[in-house]
Amino acid sequence: MVYNCNIKKNGDIFLVDFPDMPNVLTYGVSHDHALEMAKEALEAILEVEISKGMSIRPPAYKKGYPISVASHITISLRLRELRGGQSQTDIAQKLGLSYQAYQRLENPRKANPTVKTLEKIARVYGQELSIAL
Repeated sequence: MVYNCNIKKNGDIFLVDFPDMPNVLTYGVSHDHALEMAKEALEAILEVEISKGMSIRPPAYKKGYPISVASHITISLRLRELRGGQSQTDIAQKLGLSYQAYQRLENPRKANPTVKTLEKIARVYGQELSIAL
């Protein structure tokens, strides 16, 4: 998952904003530092909002600079999207997991699924597991 940001020089700093995530603002003392801070700020906000069950705007803005989101955050978002209106308990039962184990999968601060778990999830949702290397 990739969100694009804008970087504008303002005096001695480089301001960063994400059109798709208006609550993510940061800056850096150089262009490269601004890109590093952009990734850190974006991932921090996504982790907090996901763990609070908030709705996340999907990336749509294509200009500016691409910032890749860490895989554990992307997996958590994708699981919530796939689950749709089904309860976590229902999905956990279909996967043969405890409710708590499934709940951790949707929490980016705790998610660390194995490949076998990802394969089970793909089967339950009728999806193909693809891993970009």
